[in-house]
Amino acid sequence: MKLRIVSFFLAAALLLMTACSGSPSESSSGGESSAAPQSSEGTSQSPDSSSDSSEEENSESQASQAESSASESESASSTPQSGPDGEIPYALPESARAADSYFDDAVFIGDSVSLKLERYTTQQRSSNPGFFGKAQFLTAGSMGSGNALEAPSSDSIHPLYNGQKMALADSVKASGAKKVYIMLGMNDMAVYGVDGAVSNMETLIEGILEKTPDAQIFVESATPLVASKNISSHKLNNTNLFSYNQKLSALCKEKGWYFVNVWSTVDDGTGNLKTSYCSDPDDMGIHFTDAGCEAWIEYLYTHTA
Repeated sequence: MKLRIVSFFLAAALLLMTACSGSPSESSSGGESSAAPQSSEGTSQSPDSSSDSSEEENSESQASQAESSASESESASSTPQSGPDGEIPYALPESARAADSYFDDAVFIGDSVSLKLERYTTQQRSSNPGFFGKAQFLTAGSMGSGNALEAPSSDSIHPLYNGQKMALADSVKASGAKKVYIMLGMNDMAVYGVDGAVSNMETLIEGILEKTPDAQIFVESATPLVASKNISSHKLNNTNLFSYNQKLSALCKEKGWYFVNVWSTVDDGTGNLKTSYCSDPDDMGIHFTDAGCEAWIEYLYTHTA
């Protein structure tokens, strides 16, 4: 009897404890209900997380833009000189205007185009003795880099130095010049073509340096023809002359010589010689007026090494 009473009380106590604690299924159901939003929040970005990600993307974008701008700036600083027919890969940049004395130890080698520059300089010196410093000239009509490589003779096309025909290398050495400006090529186009003319120029300059190894070499670009004389079917045309300049420029960069892009200051903007700079538009269309010579010399004064 006592055993039954004890069992009864134990069963009652057990039922009372179960009722107070609640069923496991109800607790689980409540947990799932509250967990669902948590799961949703876990798969979505919080405002702070979204902001951090956005800031990182903006930072990366700004860094990329900065790198791009720096690259463009670097590229712009090394951009070759451009013209209507393309780019000159290497040329002396503009500099502060030099004093007349800068040209005291300079000699200018060239054909009839440079011969006009010599005459213009002589004319200016009559009223201004210090004009263009003490620059000397070795010029001859019809001279090219090809025939300048021939042995001097009574019939050869070599400029006179002190009344004597000499090879250019010997004339330069005799002049004592340390800055050698050379503009040749127009008289070579028809005979040697662009590549042959460039090769002849290289040979000619190397010969000058053998006799005057401490000379600075300034290769002046060929200048264009006036538009009316720029005939594409002729070997001497502005397209070939510009190509010649491009290859001379590349040669100068390779050799450590200076390339002086005179073309850029006498070009009319369409790849032809400015009409006002041409003294013979109805003839050859290549020679300069005084205005053309003035522009040319001013370019030399402001493009020095």
